[in-house]
Amino acid sequence: MRIIALLKDIVDLDELRFDSSTRKPITEGVKHVISELDKRALEAAIRLKEKHGGEVLALSLGGPETKTVMLEALAMGADAAYIVDDEGLRGLDAYGTSKVLAAAIDKIGDYGLILCGEMSLDSLSAQVGLRVAELLGLPMVSYARELELVDDKRLRAVRDLEDVDEVVEVELPAVVSVVREINEPRIPTLMSIMRAKRKPTTMWDASAIGVDPDALKAERAVEILDVEAPLVERKRKIIEGETVEEKVERLVKALIDEGVLGV
Repeated sequence: MRIIALLKDIVDLDELRFDSSTRKPITEGVKHVISELDKRALEAAIRLKEKHGGEVLALSLGGPETKTVMLEALAMGADAAYIVDDEGLRGLDAYGTSKVLAAAIDKIGDYGLILCGEMSLDSLSAQVGLRVAELLGLPMVSYARELELVDDKRLRAVRDLEDVDEVVEVELPAVVSVVREINEPRIPTLMSIMRAKRKPTTMWDASAIGVDPDALKAERAVEILDVEAPLVERKRKIIEGETVEEKVERLVKALIDEGVLGV
């Protein structure tokens, strides 16, 4: 079976900082990584391949940094990477991104399963997997925390619905989005990193997969006008006291007075 893992290249949120005067994010010099939940989808794909055989293909709509980011996917165990990189496709919303990915999946062809994270950790929209399934006319299983191939035509999944677990079976091919609890992604070894550089990476622009960037932007329903950190006003109160107990008592009273703690 060929499994396609949809991976989003995002800035490392642990390294992201904001300009204190403008509240704008400082992205220059911040490394790019695979969105964490997508990485868990990739890990799930690799584990299925290790157990049942087959091939794992990593697919991303990205930019100049994506080829480097996808090396990690190849080092983890993906057999090949596909990247759609076109200046005209920058700034698409979830709908446009889904159309690009669906077109790329059609071009790859001959797949049995498509895996992705339940959402990317930069936009948190949780739409792309669902939209890709709809565009391709495939069944969709969301919030999967366990996956098991029943045979070459059926997949069993345990869905995490917060207060209950739901066990479902779906005919393949299908699209599945996974939650954080599904696994802990592996850390590539030095040898696997070296081998990753020899694995194939295919680059496509918009014309290669038959999409029109201008048409996609004209259909855009969501446009991000600006990104800034919330304004936080600090009162800079200093809690003083003769003893630790007295300071704690005064701190708790101050928090109650400010409505931070209930009584």
